[in-house]
Amino acid sequence: MNRTILTVTGVILAGLVLLGLSSVFTVYEGQQALVLQFGRPVKVETTAGLKFKLPFLQNVVYYDRRLLDFDAEASEVIALDQKRMIVDAFVRYRIIDPLEFYKTVGTEAIVRQRLGAIVNSNLRNVLGGVVFSTVLTDRRGELMQTIRGLVQRESAPFGINVVDLRIRRADLPTENSQAIFARMQSEREREARQHRAEGAEEAQRIRSEAERDRTILLAEAQKKAQILRGEGDGDSVRILADAVNRDPEFFNFYRSLQAYRVVLGDGNATVVLSPDSEFLRYFREPWGGRADR
Repeated sequence: MNRTILTVTGVILAGLVLLGLSSVFTVYEGQQALVLQFGRPVKVETTAGLKFKLPFLQNVVYYDRRLLDFDAEASEVIALDQKRMIVDAFVRYRIIDPLEFYKTVGTEAIVRQRLGAIVNSNLRNVLGGVVFSTVLTDRRGELMQTIRGLVQRESAPFGINVVDLRIRRADLPTENSQAIFARMQSEREREARQHRAEGAEEAQRIRSEAERDRTILLAEAQKKAQILRGEGDGDSVRILADAVNRDPEFFNFYRSLQAYRVVLGDGNATVVLSPDSEFLRYFREPWGGRADR
């Protein structure tokens, strides 16, 4: 009997514990909760702490109230100038109305699908109205604000607030990029050939001018050298004539000594002359036979 009472008491206590646990739930920081009763929303809990609900009749759905990130799939956009570009954007949003969020989309997976379609649609509408180069200028921020406003307006019924929308990457398709790179390479090569041709032309001009200046300098130097040589020869002739006029006999003696040096200078020469040869006059008669010497 006592064992039966203990068993019943234990069952009752376990039931009470289970009942108590099923009647409370905890909302943590960064969370918000929606209480459902038979699938119908009953109340919303947005503050952290211990909360109460009807046991077994009500269940709780939790949503994140922090800032959430969503990376949209890269989409192809045709700009106003008919240039195709691949745009990769991302969105930051926050769930601000759990009740509307539950009624319209229910889960984050569904809202991401809906956001992706909205973002891609507005990217095409806005970026399709400007030329490709505009996306690469300072107007890019203005375009992003316009797209964010449109996305916020269309996604507001989901109970979310789009805080930010940015383009992570805006590139040309691979085939276009390769064609552009090839064209840029050919243009750079053409410019390089042009620069090389201009450089060769300038080098030839500089060489021609240098050769002309060299020819002129050499001609002027030769002219000046000939003038100086002529003046020197004239001075030499004048000095020689003056020396001859002052002492003709001494000049003849000096010239004879120079001739002896040339003929007999190395000491190995053999000269056969008549004793009365005029060449040997100063060997026979010092000072050429002049008595005043």
